[in-house]
Formats: sequence, structure tokens, C-alpha cells
Amino acid sequence: MGKRYIEATKTFDRQTEYPLEEAMNMVLNNAKAKFDETIELHFRLGIDPRHSDQQVRTTVMLPNGTGNTVRVLAFVDEGEESVATEAGADIIGNDEVIGNIRDNGWLDFDTTVATPPMMRKIGPIARILGPRGLMPSPKAGTVVPVDDIARVISELKAGRVEFRNDKTGNLHIPCGKASFAPEALLENLTAVVDAVQAQRPDSVKGQYIKRVVLTSTMGPGIKVEGIY
Repeated sequence: MGKRYIEATKTFDRQTEYPLEEAMNMVLNNAKAKFDETIELHFRLGIDPRHSDQQVRTTVMLPNGTGNTVRVLAFVDEGEESVATEAGADIIGNDEVIGNIRDNGWLDFDTTVATPPMMRKIGPIARILGPRGLMPSPKAGTVVPVDDIARVISELKAGRVEFRNDKTGNLHIPCGKASFAPEALLENLTAVVDAVQAQRPDSVKGQYIKRVVLTSTMGPGIKVEGIY
């Protein structure tokens, strides 16, 4: 831990839970890196990730975007390329691109979208895309008919974020940048909280959200109260 991190931990009580807006302001005050830090919410969930009916995975549309430039790779049939390109896709997942991913592990993109017929073609690279969260998925809304491709690409570039629990039952969700106006960042944070709360699996018994921590890329985590 660096000197700046240690000094930041002295500005709050690490055992205390703070209201979301108060926690956000403290995180922003401590985000003093030389780059624009990402603000993230981390959720400890009361799920058993070993059970398929207790997986938490969906998307949330951040009202004020992520603050990042999102490079979208669109897997579409040859006759549909213009639709994807006009919607803002940065890369078309043709045979050459699929081969580059398969043979060279090329991953110079941030997210993907595909039409259902293309899923058979990209099956051989699922083992590369999947572990990195880049595999298109119907559950995440990134496998859609060609008529919906333009809408999904626009949403992905505008600030649609996918989240899914990890093997320990945690969620890690980017919500914006330290440079955002506090009002804009709070809107994003609230949208994420609402989305997570709405995804409680029916099979979960007891407390669904056990702990919430708000942090920046280089800053300490601050516990958030009242999100259960």
C-alpha cells in the first residue's frame, strides 16, 4: 500500500457503513491518481454460485455512460455487415477476425454482439472469449436478431454494462469515472444498485446482499449502508 492509500484510509472509519452519496463523496475526495480513476461498486452476495439457479447475470444501462470508449465487435453474416457498421460497430467478426482470435489470441475489443446464426461459427473461440467475459450471450442480451443489432450496439457504446457474479458470489461493477459530476455519478450508482436488487434469484433464502463497498481504482473501499 502506498503513502497516498494509507493517508486516504485515515479520512473515514473502515468499519462504518455510510449512505451511498456520502460514501461516493469520500471516494471522490480520495481519488487523486494522475489518471481518471474508475469508480466501482462491489457486492458480496448471499448466493451459492455452485448452483445454476443462483447465478446473477444481467446488464444495466448507465444513465451517464461509463466514461470509457467502448470497442464493439459484431459477429454478423456477410450481408448484415453494413447494419452493424452504421450502428457504430468498430470491428466485424468475419472469418479472418475469428481466425485471428483462435490462432493468435487477438482481443483488441471491449465487448461483443452476435446474431443467433453466428453462434455456431464462434463456438471454436468460446474458450478464449468466455473466461474474459467477451462471449456473446442471450442472457446478457448480446445475442439478438439482426433487426436488434443496431439498438444493442448503440446501447453498448452509450454505457450498457454487463455484470455477473464470480466464483465466490461477488459482483464487481464499474459505474463511471472520478471526473464525472457528482450528480451524474450518483445516478449511475443508483442505477447499478437498482439493477442488482432486481436480480435476486428466487431460490436464495435469507439475506441476498450481504455487503456493498464503493471504491476507486487506486483508493480504499468504503462500506455502503442500507443496500440489502
